[in-house]
Amino acid sequence: MTRFDAGPLPPLEELHHDPQRYPEGVAWLDGQYLPVSQAKVSVLDWGFLHSDATYDTVHVSNGAFFRLDDHIARFRASLDRLRLRLPYDETGLRRILHNCVALAGHRNAYVEMLCTRGTSASFSRDPRDADNRLMAFAIPLGSVANEAQMARGLHLAVSDIARIPPQSLDPAIKNYHWLDLVRGLYEAYDRGAENVLLRNIDGDVAEGPGFNVFALVDGTLLTPDTGVLPGITRRTVLEICDEAGLPARAQAVSMKALKGAEEVFITSTAGGVMPVSRIDDEPVGSGRPGPVTARIRERYWAWHKDERFAEPVNYGR
Repeated sequence: MTRFDAGPLPPLEELHHDPQRYPEGVAWLDGQYLPVSQAKVSVLDWGFLHSDATYDTVHVSNGAFFRLDDHIARFRASLDRLRLRLPYDETGLRRILHNCVALAGHRNAYVEMLCTRGTSASFSRDPRDADNRLMAFAIPLGSVANEAQMARGLHLAVSDIARIPPQSLDPAIKNYHWLDLVRGLYEAYDRGAENVLLRNIDGDVAEGPGFNVFALVDGTLLTPDTGVLPGITRRTVLEICDEAGLPARAQAVSMKALKGAEEVFITSTAGGVMPVSRIDDEPVGSGRPGPVTARIRERYWAWHKDERFAEPVNYGR
C-alpha cells in the first residue's frame, strides 16, 4: 500500500483562519458571553445540517427593548411546537438577552435568541438523541430598507415562487427555511427590484424575506392571513390602527388588490414600518410614500416610549 505524504503539519496557530468579517457584538453560547466573531456552531448540529431550529428577534431602540415579552412568548411557543427544550425559564432567558446588549453597549440593537436541535455523540439520526442548544446575540440594529429606500419607498417584485405552505410547515414557528425566499430575492434582483414578495399556494400575496406586507385598499388596511408569520410589528400596526380607529384586518390579499392599493408598506423588527412605492416596476398609488403609512410609522416609533412596551436595558456595569 502506498502511503500518502501530506507533508509537515502546519503550526497549531495556523490551523484556523476565519476570513469572515462580523459586526461588533456579543453572543451567549454554552454558558458564556463572547464576541460574536467567536460564536460558532458545529457542522454536525441539526440546525446547520437540517435547518432544525427556531429563533426570534427583538430590537432595542434608544436603550430599551420593544415588546420583549411578546417576542419571548412567541419563541417559547415555537420551542414547544418543535419539541425543543431549554434549561432556562423566562427569567433566565431574559437575563441572557439583557446581558448581551449591555455587554455589547449598543443603544440600538438587533437581538436574536435561537435554539437548534443540537448534536448527539453518536451522530444519531433520531432527533430525540440530540442535546438542544440555546444561543443569543446582540449586534447593531439594521433595517430591511436603507435610508434612501425609506425616503422614496421600496421597489418590490412579486415572485411566482410559492411560499412554503402551512400544510408543510406551520408559519407561526419562526424558522430558517429560506430557500424559497432566497430564490425569490434573486428573481427580484434580476428584474431590477430591491426586494421580493412571495405568494401562497392559492396565488394570493403572502410575505417577503423577514417581513409582512400591508395594502391600503378602499380605505382599509389589509394584511395577508394565510401562509405568513404573525409578526410582532404586524401585530403592533393592527393595534395602532384599532387605537386610531383606522379600519384594518387580516384576510386574503389578491394580486389585483395589491396592484390597485392606494398605499403599500412592509413591517419587520428590522426596520419597523417601511413604505413601498413600486411593485413589478409599476407605481403604488402616487408612486411616493403615502400619508397613512407616514402616520402609522410615526405612531409605531412613538410607542417605543410607551411603558406598556418598552423595557430599559441596564448598562450600568
